[in-house]
Parts: sequence; C-alpha cells; structure tokens
Amino acid sequence: MSIDFNFLMNDVVRQAREEAAAAGYTQLQTPEEVEQAFSKEGTTLVLVNSVCGCAGGIARPAAAHAIHTDKRPDQLVTVFAGQDKEATAKARSYFVGYPPSSPSFALLKDGKLCTMVERHEIEGHDPMSVVQKLQDAFDKYCEEV
Repeated sequence: MSIDFNFLMNDVVRQAREEAAAAGYTQLQTPEEVEQAFSKEGTTLVLVNSVCGCAGGIARPAAAHAIHTDKRPDQLVTVFAGQDKEATAKARSYFVGYPPSSPSFALLKDGKLCTMVERHEIEGHDPMSVVQKLQDAFDKYCEEV
C-alpha cells in the first residue's frame, strides 16, 4: 500500500483554507488581490496562514475567536504561506521591519502596518493568549462596530 502524500497535503491545505473562510477571512491568492484589499480605507487584519501545527492549533482558532468583540477590524483577509507565494510575498512587502513569519497576523490601517503578532508569539502559546494580543491591538487601532 502506498501513501499519496500530494493528496494528503492538498487535503490539509484545503482544510486550512476552509477554516479561515468559515471564520470570515477572505482568501487573497494573487498580488493584485492583496493590493486591492490593502488599498481600502479602515483596518485590515491579515492572517498569514500555514499548514504547521501552531497554525491549526493556535493561530486559526485565535483568528476565529478574536473578532468577537466590540472593536474589530473592518476587513479580514488571509494569505497562505507556501501555497500562494506571490500573494504572500506582496502582503509581506507591507510588513516593513518584520521578517517573514508564518503563521502570523498583521493589523493595517489605511494600508499601513500598525502591529504584528509573529510566529514566536503564537507557537508554544495558548489560543486565548493570542486572542488577547489581537484584541489589545483592536482596542488600540480599530473602531467600535
């Protein structure tokens, strides 16, 4: 019996995309989609998604739960590191001063980076501590809805 690793990886990627979409995040798969999303006025939360364990066990659950608060971003988007490479590179070009990190979160206001939650602030932490970091950023940069 042989294992089709491409099929397994595609299934993991599909599930990771579906989790982000179910939480309300719009998939950005091209550099043009990134530019269009980041050019909008207001606040944008970017989930840099990945297939690693800390993305599935911490980052995506935190992404889903953090937005249930009075102050939250106007727009929720996601790029997929390792999958949509050009879109991810374009998004990362906005994250000035931060090295590539996935999973991670970026909060932008009017297309300008306000803050990041990097992998080292996600990996090894519980989802609720990441939710708290995100909500602290929302309180500082986002308007009440």
